[in-house]
Amino acid sequence: MRDGISAMLSTVAHINVCGSAKEGLEAVELAQRLRPDVVIMDIGLPDINGLEATRQLAATQPEARVVLTVYDNREYVLRAARVGARGYLVKNSPAALLLEAIETVHEGRLCYPAELMEPVLKEVARRGAELDGGNGSAELSTRERQVLALIAGGLSNREIADRLRLSVRTIETHRQHVMDKLDIHSVAGLTKYAIAEGLTHLG
Repeated sequence: MRDGISAMLSTVAHINVCGSAKEGLEAVELAQRLRPDVVIMDIGLPDINGLEATRQLAATQPEARVVLTVYDNREYVLRAARVGARGYLVKNSPAALLLEAIETVHEGRLCYPAELMEPVLKEVARRGAELDGGNGSAELSTRERQVLALIAGGLSNREIADRLRLSVRTIETHRQHVMDKLDIHSVAGLTKYAIAEGLTHLG
């Protein structure tokens, strides 16, 4: 899928494909280094999912406009708007529609299904209010959210440390902070919370 999209976009004179990633963490790191104008993100990624990767990108690189090419599901669409995605397409969309979406979000406009634009705008407004005033709940840091997503993915402290290029002791500290902030002290509970928050795959 990535190769096909890259090949198609490389034929468009005014578009330059500057990078490609196969995992969520890799996508965030690559986007922060390459500073692309538009990011095309999938939800079904093997570490943190595309929604969480998009949330992290929107928080650290707000000028990167994101198009999500994922599943035809209302809840996914609204979650995409909630985390800061500027557009949403399903994978079987024709190439012309993907190009139109890229250009639309590059211009700073939203690109969502017309029938869902009203609830999407409500989510965008709600996100703006939360960014301005905070939501008052115990907030996890970006690193803590990454650790939580990987815990929910079944990785051990050592595996998480290797993935994030940190020490095991640091991961243990992040893990304890997550448990303390959420007041959840089991892997099953953390996994349930991660799914509910959209940090890992639904269902």
